[in-house]
Amino acid sequence: MNFVYHEAILFTSNVWGGSYDIWLYQPLTGQTIKLTQDLGEAFTIPYWSPDVRNIAFIGKKNIVYVFNLNSRTWAQIDQIDPYTLLSWSPDSLYLSYVKNGRIVIYNINSHASGSIVQQGATDVQWFPSGEALLFAAPDEAGNTQLYKINRDGINKQQLTQNNGPLHNVRISPNGEFVLYTSPGASISLITTVNMTTGASYQLNGGPQAKNYFPEWSPDSSLIAYSATDFVDNQYVSLIQTDSRVGGQQKTWAVSTCFSTPLSWSPDGNRIAYLSGCNNQEQATEMWSIDIRNPNNPIKIVEARWITALRWSPRVHDVHPYGLYFNQVYKISFYYPRSWHKVTEERFEGADGFFQISPISSEEEIHEVCRAEAFHMLKPYGANPRIFPAVIQAQEACFIFPSEDQPVEMRNQAALIVKYPAPVVIQGITYSYFILWADQNHLISLGKTLTFNYQS
Repeated sequence: MNFVYHEAILFTSNVWGGSYDIWLYQPLTGQTIKLTQDLGEAFTIPYWSPDVRNIAFIGKKNIVYVFNLNSRTWAQIDQIDPYTLLSWSPDSLYLSYVKNGRIVIYNINSHASGSIVQQGATDVQWFPSGEALLFAAPDEAGNTQLYKINRDGINKQQLTQNNGPLHNVRISPNGEFVLYTSPGASISLITTVNMTTGASYQLNGGPQAKNYFPEWSPDSSLIAYSATDFVDNQYVSLIQTDSRVGGQQKTWAVSTCFSTPLSWSPDGNRIAYLSGCNNQEQATEMWSIDIRNPNNPIKIVEARWITALRWSPRVHDVHPYGLYFNQVYKISFYYPRSWHKVTEERFEGADGFFQISPISSEEEIHEVCRAEAFHMLKPYGANPRIFPAVIQAQEACFIFPSEDQPVEMRNQAALIVKYPAPVVIQGITYSYFILWADQNHLISLGKTLTFNYQS
């Protein structure tokens, strides 16, 4: 069954006792399906890819798994600490997380990975543009700050001036705000930050100042969270929302758990949460509340223990990238879908372009790069910059223009990569491939480049 077109909720449970696994509940049919077999743990949290085709999670032996919902196949990609946040890139090609003081960027198709060294980093997440990452890390004084860094590891920017710890960092879906909790677990307050102005706002939260599991609504306007309260000698959790700048707090439902993870429906009208905790044990029920009709919360799943849940995202929010495949040149990569085809080898759009070609040369990579960069017609200006690189385990280089580049070149830059094996086209043997593109898109195009020799 193709789940791309169906709203669904993932949850972690040991429904019949024994091992924890990931299950899928479909609200439209009420059907519950077990997806994994003996792969999960109580700490396992499933993360949907934006295109709703894959899920990622940390399971048995702290292994990171990527599970394809359509083929029901899975791959082991790494081993990391439990509860590490996993973040999908907007194009669903890359999975990012922190391991051993490094921000890892893993390509789920090629199984190649790169990393950015950043000691103490946590909660790494992609910006909606797909060109930068958000993360938390200690500054020189030991206070945790929020930072933004390009996906290639350059242009690091500090976004906050905090004086203590912070946790549960979450970027808003539109990339304009970020939230976090502080200072710890016994007292947990929610703060939001406008990343354009730097202004911060602390939400009132619940009566015990114990506010957990904050989650952005799909349109980035509201935050839902679990607020612990003590009623009739028993801890409960208030399911509350507030605006991103505070002042509009509302309570929608009550869970019998001390705290509960929660999740927004794709349309932003419903909130799913856990309940059914007896004597502060784990949850046994999953409920849904429609904030348009809040007087009728519905129990949708009952199981032995449920520890996590995730509603599927809004599929139309996926970053609009299409796959370009050229059988003759034996390459493929992803490009902005808004660009139109000019020729088989060139696509253009209002914000950029790309063009491809093979290169026939017996020279080493550095000579091929120099020949292109310092062509007699000076397409990259008088002083282009050449950066050695490795793409798909092959020798490569990026060429970026100098400021005196001719305007008609449209900010053209280039990526040259050595083929894994020579390609023969119309009787001529080519050892290198070149991708021209505007320099704002070249790196992101190049990072998705894959060689295809099957055809």
